[in-house]
Amino acid sequence: MPKGSPELTASRREEIVNACEKLYQNMSFKEITIKDIGAVTSFTRTSIYNYFQTKEEIFLALMQREYEHWAEEMDSLAAGNESMSPGGFAAAIASSLEKHEQLLKLLAMNHYDMEENSRPERLTEFKVAYGASLDAVRACVGKFFPDCDRESFIFVFFPFLFGVYPYSVATQKQLDAMREAKMEFRMHSIYEIVYSCVMQLLGGAK
Repeated sequence: MPKGSPELTASRREEIVNACEKLYQNMSFKEITIKDIGAVTSFTRTSIYNYFQTKEEIFLALMQREYEHWAEEMDSLAAGNESMSPGGFAAAIASSLEKHEQLLKLLAMNHYDMEENSRPERLTEFKVAYGASLDAVRACVGKFFPDCDRESFIFVFFPFLFGVYPYSVATQKQLDAMREAKMEFRMHSIYEIVYSCVMQLLGGAK
């Protein structure tokens, strides 16, 4: 790590993650290279290696940031409401995840590669953010639905998130293939899929 203030280091890391995020809007994980990321930062490509050793570490940091923001929203949901109906909570969590489509895309596409090709310390930082999101959702369920089995909710809901993006977003090539295969298939929005899952998990919660 180069010498410099913690503020400068944080600023440089954030700029790199922002550059990756920008590219990811129009390019795939496989297409993006560190050279591409360096081309849209204010410093040289080789300088990136002072902050991230692999492309996967940069993407992992992007997903970590998404989890941090989502956990903050869930914490605010718990703090800002004394009670919620199942429908109200399902709508709130569905709306929140709808804003974090990028998180769902990362989960669906390259989660394993990002973790496998990142240093242990970077992976630990990510797991802290992931754990905070688990705790935030667990706290919401425990506060609003004390009769609901929180651990069962978490055990089903978080693995479920890996499949939301593919069922809500499809390329034209995929749509054409499904049509040719004569599949009876209708795309649903992120909101619809998440809302339905949460409602089913809460069951008879009051």
